[in-house]
Amino acid sequence: MASARRPHEGAGVPGDRPVGAVEDRALTPQSINLIVKRRCAMAGLDPRDYSAHRLRAGFLTEAARRGIALQEAMQQSQHRSVQQAASDYNEVERAKGRAVRLGI
Repeated sequence: MASARRPHEGAGVPGDRPVGAVEDRALTPQSINLIVKRRCAMAGLDPRDYSAHRLRAGFLTEAARRGIALQEAMQQSQHRSVQQAASDYNEVERAKGRAVRLGI
């Protein structure tokens, strides 16, 4: 007897597979973005406010807030460009920096 699935499970979004299912190829950035937006909509959130890019950027921002070195955070986020990763990471550094407290 086949197990009953909820209507949103495995409904054709690339990469939206049951836990443990393995694909032969990596997900594309577009597929990840579709998954993020779909899951946000399922949670009652406006999908226009969320994206795969913002998740990665948010991860780097939180890593910076917690004092995790940029290189270590990049290993997890798999950013290839230090310049791209640093743009999100450095926002926290600028906000916490001594120059902000000058009040100019």
